[in-house]
Amino acid sequence: MKPIKFPEQNTVFAKNQPRYTPLPAFQEEGGDGVVVSCWKLSFWDKIRVLFGANLWVSLMMFGKPLTPSVFSFKKSDHLIKPL
Repeated sequence: MKPIKFPEQNTVFAKNQPRYTPLPAFQEEGGDGVVVSCWKLSFWDKIRVLFGANLWVSLMMFGKPLTPSVFSFKKSDHLIKPL
C-alpha cells in the first residue's frame, strides 16, 4: 500500500524528509484542519483484504491529542469534491 497523487491534492507532507514517505494530500484551507490522502493497494494487499486481513494504522501525534480519523473507499466520504 502506498500514498498516491490525486487531482484534488494541493500539498505534499514530508516532501524533503528522507525518514518519511512523501504524502500527497488535500489540506483544507481555513477549515477544520482536514487533511485527506489517497492510498493505492497492491494486488497482494487486495487479496489480503478479500480474505479478511486486518488493516493496522499508526498515527503520528507528536505529543498532541489524537485527532479523529476516517477510512473509506469513497472519495465523497472525505469532504473533497470530485473535479
